[in-house]
Amino acid sequence: MPESVATVGSPGLWAISIAVLLALLVADFVVTRRPHEVSMREAAGWSVFYLALPAVFGLWLWLEFGGGQALEFMTGFVVEKSLSVDNLFVFMLLLAAFAVPPAVQQRVLLYGIVGALVLRGVFIAAGAAMLSAGTWAFLVFGVILLASAVKILREAMSDGQNEMDLSRLRSVRLLRRLMPVTDDYRGTRLTVREHGRRALTPLAVVVVAVFATDVVFAVDSVPAVYGITEDPYLVFATNAFALMGLRALYFVLHSALEKLVHLNHGLAIILAFIGVKLVLHWAHGIWPSVPQVPTPISLGVIVAVLVTVSFTSLYARRREAARTAQE
Repeated sequence: MPESVATVGSPGLWAISIAVLLALLVADFVVTRRPHEVSMREAAGWSVFYLALPAVFGLWLWLEFGGGQALEFMTGFVVEKSLSVDNLFVFMLLLAAFAVPPAVQQRVLLYGIVGALVLRGVFIAAGAAMLSAGTWAFLVFGVILLASAVKILREAMSDGQNEMDLSRLRSVRLLRRLMPVTDDYRGTRLTVREHGRRALTPLAVVVVAVFATDVVFAVDSVPAVYGITEDPYLVFATNAFALMGLRALYFVLHSALEKLVHLNHGLAIILAFIGVKLVLHWAHGIWPSVPQVPTPISLGVIVAVLVTVSFTSLYARRREAARTAQE
């Protein structure tokens, strides 16, 4: 029989959270209004700010609702932040493929973040509706994550994550058929009037490409965090906090992203682990003897995987550099 999903998110808390999120987005658009290259100092400052926000929010959850909700939020945030780093890697490939000028790169990233937030909202609402309809949703989420883990691992093993074939993006091809595209960028403008008709700038094309990749990441991201918490509000909060700092984090990690050669291997393991956890949770509802994975163990496994792939990535890069030096 359908059951309502328990949540700490009262209507007032939802309203305040969305208002704060919109205010932060407006502030980001104001910051990126004038095209400029982002310095490391500026990027680091914003990154620290956006990392401090979830820490303060987690502390508030602990004081207001107890350690259980706070732990679920922080675990979900770590998962979402890990997946968002992979999202950044794809953004980096897109920006390079479209030769986006450094001065407008952060505006492209901001559009991508807004698109990701909207898509996450849709998927979160759909996920909550599925959970209200029955525990079978956990099995569906688990299968999605296991399939995603296999796909990511296959791409990682074949080195496919370092390629970006823009010709395969149907949205980009359709856009170019519908409207003419200028040969050069025009600052942060998405459209201009040329020869008496409206034309798109390359910035509009790359934004559409970013939106298209956002859909793929939303499919993986939302089921993953539902594997940590069933609370739709906490799912929303983890996604919002993880995504809001991406614009600044991109410029901090730009050079480091290329060095994390085993990142996708680790993300595949994390998604597979959460997928198994969801399947076990579904089975536990039918056969109580089936064990479940507690949230503290989930957090420990996720952090251990991320630390491990960071070290193995650095080791692999050093071995490659030493081999190159010998040749």
